[in-house]
Amino acid sequence: MLLGRRICFVLFLCNTYSLSPVSAEEVNSLPDQDSFHLYLLVGQSNMAGRGTVEEEDRLPHPRVLTLSKEGTWRTAVDPIHFDKSVAGVGLGKTFGQVMAEANPSVTIGLIPCAVGGSPIASWKPGGYHAQTKSHPYDDCMRRARIALEDGTLKGILWHQGESDSKEDLADVYEGALQELIARFREELSAFEVPFVAGQMGQFPERPWDQFKKQVDSVHRSLPLRVAVTGFVSSDGLGHRGDKVHFDSAAYRELGRRYALEMQRLVDSSRGNRFLGRRLFDRLRRSSKSAN
Repeated sequence: MLLGRRICFVLFLCNTYSLSPVSAEEVNSLPDQDSFHLYLLVGQSNMAGRGTVEEEDRLPHPRVLTLSKEGTWRTAVDPIHFDKSVAGVGLGKTFGQVMAEANPSVTIGLIPCAVGGSPIASWKPGGYHAQTKSHPYDDCMRRARIALEDGTLKGILWHQGESDSKEDLADVYEGALQELIARFREELSAFEVPFVAGQMGQFPERPWDQFKKQVDSVHRSLPLRVAVTGFVSSDGLGHRGDKVHFDSAAYRELGRRYALEMQRLVDSSRGNRFLGRRLFDRLRRSSKSAN
């Protein structure tokens, strides 16, 4: 039966892969669970993506899928997020393509859950985001569990911080982020799964204040404080004209940087079957001490 499922999936890829832009197509046949690598995309608008969709962003990769708003698997073409009507090119699709090319035997499944404007306080059980009338964390967990019926979680990507770069909020950001990572790993039994945080946009036209620098320092120091985590720089990346969101080219480059950091973390932790549990215990202790 598994063989038949794989054959159907291969036939599906052969029929849908095209060199011309296409709309996202629903996928009815999937690879086996171990070969379907899932990545959770969480945070706010710069994870969701606000770049202008161009022709290359509408080209599907034969082994990169995304979980739709309705909870079905589709070919990944931008925009893959749906938090707001302005969702556009983000980093997810390029991340998926780079990961797929680096691992020819697997299919990548993206789980888009980012919510534009959401502060980290809304990323906890029961948290509510009034701007989008959503519950970012609860909605994310629901979607993650749907996806996990089909694949295996391999990583979590986080890009957020602008909403917390404010007086009072910046002071508690480090503890909140460590608590969030611990909660993700515990609730999803993801003890060995890498967590990668990206740097907020560095735009000369809009210099950082002390609070944005404070949140940035939390992201930068994350690999020193929490096990199996990584940091991705935004050096040299431009904005779309609003001095807040990256442009399309920057999102694609950011996606490549996330993929390289994810691969580095996987390579560095491979080979020790008990590593994840021990590191999770360390993370949980560090989270409690921070609070």
